[in-house]
Amino acid sequence: MSLSMTMSPPPEPGAERRVVLLIDDVPDTVRMIAEALDAAGFTVLVATDGASALKRLTRIRPDAVLLDACMPGMDGFETCRQLKLVPGMETVPVIFMTGLTETERIVEALSAGGIDYLVKPVAPDELVARLHAHLRVARQLNDAMQTGGAAENEALRENPLTQREMVVLEWIAHGKTNRDIGDILCMSPRTVNKHLEHIYEKLGVETRTAAGAQFGRLAPLKK
Repeated sequence: MSLSMTMSPPPEPGAERRVVLLIDDVPDTVRMIAEALDAAGFTVLVATDGASALKRLTRIRPDAVLLDACMPGMDGFETCRQLKLVPGMETVPVIFMTGLTETERIVEALSAGGIDYLVKPVAPDELVARLHAHLRVARQLNDAMQTGGAAENEALRENPLTQREMVVLEWIAHGKTNRDIGDILCMSPRTVNKHLEHIYEKLGVETRTAAGAQFGRLAPLKK
């Protein structure tokens, strides 16, 4: 029997099947958990050791990982650390499953990047409930990160300075004094200083050097 196959049928039309990567080397445990998750509407991928699990991540990103702590070769703790180094896996919940109940083992699992710890034999209903809970949190976290990233990118695309303020900022970036800029632009040093105050406020900076450093970023966005 091959344990590296997808163990779930295609989802029903319109239904969303979340992908769970199950990493365990005990066939009976794999079969029991895979059947429970399949019945709960998950698509289950199976790896029997840490190395094969990492290879799977070159082709797919699961929504969650169930990980046995005690495996030959690379144990579950090291496997989790390696999983978390893979781009895109930072926020994927990893739930440990093991017969080890010592506090130091639980601490090691959480320190390695695990988010939860289930003691074997695992109760299927409890496992499914915890999976749903952790997936909800992961989705909220990802949504928040995407929203924050979009807002940051939008802010970077906006130039808050007027055309005149950009001209003043350009000369500041070239190291000119207010008097120099006034002579170049035919305005009084006091007017230059007023523009500079507005530039400081809009860019959230407090010095000429900090303001001048922003010119390279803002120049491509010049209005």
